[in-house]
Amino acid sequence: MQINELTISRRKSRKRIGRGGRRGTYSGRGMNGQKARSGGNVNPLFEGGRSSLIDRLKKVRGFKSLRPKKITIHLADIARVCADGDHVTMALLYKKNLVRKKHLSSGAKIVDGGALKKKLTIEKDIAVTASATAAIEKAGGTVQK
Repeated sequence: MQINELTISRRKSRKRIGRGGRRGTYSGRGMNGQKARSGGNVNPLFEGGRSSLIDRLKKVRGFKSLRPKKITIHLADIARVCADGDHVTMALLYKKNLVRKKHLSSGAKIVDGGALKKKLTIEKDIAVTASATAAIEKAGGTVQK
């Protein structure tokens, strides 16, 4: 005998009982009630008359973006921790404790706040405001784009 000669024996059809077709009188629906009726069903969120889970949750208004905001860093903070001629990257800001590890993925933005007298190179992965860019270039540094 070969595999192409094998046949599947057909299942014998059973006799059906009652209006439900398979299980007899009530067909597993019970006797009375909404779910026993034809076309009857209960909303899956219905909890028997008590306040639903959705109603019991806090009503928080507004919108929360999935993308977190960038961390703002003032020029005075960068001037305090960075040496003259440093390349400012997210890794350096993390090393100098200006950003936390969880903020590395969201990024940082340098804003103008305080005087800067050091020549710094700001890498392109860090956003810089226009006034902060002017202050960095006035001190002799550069902002990569």
